[in-house]
Amino acid sequence: MDKVVRMSSEKGVVIFSKSSCCMSYAVQVLFQDLGVHPTVHEIDKDPDCREIEKALMRLGCSTPVPAVFVGGKLVGSTNEVMSMHLSGSLVPLVKPFQANLC
Repeated sequence: MDKVVRMSSEKGVVIFSKSSCCMSYAVQVLFQDLGVHPTVHEIDKDPDCREIEKALMRLGCSTPVPAVFVGGKLVGSTNEVMSMHLSGSLVPLVKPFQANLC
């Protein structure tokens, strides 16, 4: 679990993903469309994949991927991220991490 905590707090927006997961891809595209360049960890390419999945579940993820962290705090998976986006609460949360588009 220490590895996941360290990885999730190393950048402003972090997504734990699997290279074959279409929902992870959709979440990544959403953040990019919002002007955020998340750090993406494709856990299926990590030798500790199973341990990372278990740690994410212990931290409260409903599914291991995608798991989104903003400012080192777990936001959730696709359902939580999309719900926040639709309610208008995602943009203010990620505003400090948006790339300067000027």
